[in-house]
Amino acid sequence: MPETYSFKVKTENAGERLDKFISEQLSDITRSAVQKIIDGENALLGGKPLDKKYKVKAGDIIEFTVPDAKPLDVEAENIPLDIVYEDKDLLVVNKPKGMVVHPANGNYSGTLVNALLYHCKDSLSGINGVLRPGIVHRIDKNTSGLLIVAKNDLAHAGLASQIKDHSFERAYEAVVYGNIKEDSGTISQPIGRSPKDRKKMAVVFKNSKEATTHFEVIKRYGDFTHIRCRLETGRTHQIRVHMAYIGHPVAGDDVYGPKKVIRALGGQCLHAKMIGFNHPITGEYLEFESELPEYFTDFIRRISNGKDV
Repeated sequence: MPETYSFKVKTENAGERLDKFISEQLSDITRSAVQKIIDGENALLGGKPLDKKYKVKAGDIIEFTVPDAKPLDVEAENIPLDIVYEDKDLLVVNKPKGMVVHPANGNYSGTLVNALLYHCKDSLSGINGVLRPGIVHRIDKNTSGLLIVAKNDLAHAGLASQIKDHSFERAYEAVVYGNIKEDSGTISQPIGRSPKDRKKMAVVFKNSKEATTHFEVIKRYGDFTHIRCRLETGRTHQIRVHMAYIGHPVAGDDVYGPKKVIRALGGQCLHAKMIGFNHPITGEYLEFESELPEYFTDFIRRISNGKDV
C-alpha cells in the first residue's frame, strides 16, 4: 500500500528545495528517489502538485505519497556471479568488464540486475521506486570490480547514507596515458554534463557537483602510469573525467581518451579494487579487495616489456 506523509515546514527549513526538504525528513529514501516520486505528482500543497525545485515556505503543509514499488520488467537470468561476500542484508559482487549494471535502452538482458534477480529471488531492495533492483551505486559497463548490492530497503538506506556523507571507502586502480611526474595528487574539480555533448561528462562550473579524486602512482612505464585512485565523491565517470582533465586519460577509454583507442583493452583500463563500509545493520566495518583481472595484468605485462599496444 502507498504511504502518505504530512510535513509542516519549519522556519529554519524555509527556502530549501522541495526534494532536499523531503529527503531530510525521510532518511530511508534517497534524494534521487524522492525526485522521481515528486515528478510523479506525489508531493502536494493544498491539493496541487509541486515541482521538485519548489522553494518551501514556513508553514507549508506538504502531503507526500510514496507509491508502491513497480515490478521490474526484466527477466531473471542464470548468469554466474563472482560473489565476494553475502549475508541476509547485502552482497558484494566482483563485476566483470563488459557487463552492464542496470537494464536500459539496448541492454535488457545479460545485465547484473538480470543475474541478481535469479540469484536473490525476492531479496533485493525496492527503495528507488522499482521493485527489487538492489543497486546502491554503479560502475561503468567497461569498468571491472567490486559493487555492493542491498537486499532490503533498510540496508539500502544505510549504505546510501554512507555514500552521501563520504564515509563509504572506494579505491580503484587504473593505467593512464603519460608519465605522471608527481607521486601523488588530488583533483578537486566539479563535474557535470558537457555543454558540447550531453552524453559526456566534463569539468564544468555551472550545473555541476563537487568532485574529489585522490591518486597515487604505483609504477611508471614510460608512456603509461599505473595508479591507485581513492574517491571522496562518486560522480558519473569521475576518475575518467578527472584524469583526462589533467592530461592523463585512462588507457583504452574511447570517450575521454585520444582518438586512437587501444582496442585490445575493450574499454578503459579501470578496476574497482577495494570497497569499505560499515554494515548498515550490524555497524561492523567491512572491507574487501579483489585481484586485478586478466585484461589489466596482461596490459601491464605488455607495457612493462615494451611491446606495442
